[in-house]
Amino acid sequence: MYIAMNRFKVLKDEQKAFENVWLTRDSRLDEVKGFIEFHLLRGPEREDHVLYSSHTIWASQEDFLAWTKSEQFRAAHQNAGERKPLTLGHPEFEGFEVIQTVENPKLRG
Repeated sequence: MYIAMNRFKVLKDEQKAFENVWLTRDSRLDEVKGFIEFHLLRGPEREDHVLYSSHTIWASQEDFLAWTKSEQFRAAHQNAGERKPLTLGHPEFEGFEVIQTVENPKLRG
């Protein structure tokens, strides 16, 4: 498995607008091979921003890389630069290969 994360420093006054962009977009992730799960995370508040992260789980790094080159990726990101700035700078990407997964057996059906 592979986890792809982007960290965003969202301007304090733009939190609702930033969240709305994500909540109303057509990600098309479900059309792409290897996509498992997506999360939008809101983190701690800092002096001049609130930390957010997009967190996507993929079957493999190859599947993630294929997504970044796909028509679905281009369509999902086509309007990304048309809005007023909602963040301090560009997102910071971090990619991780999963080495170990521990699941709670009590939560299995």
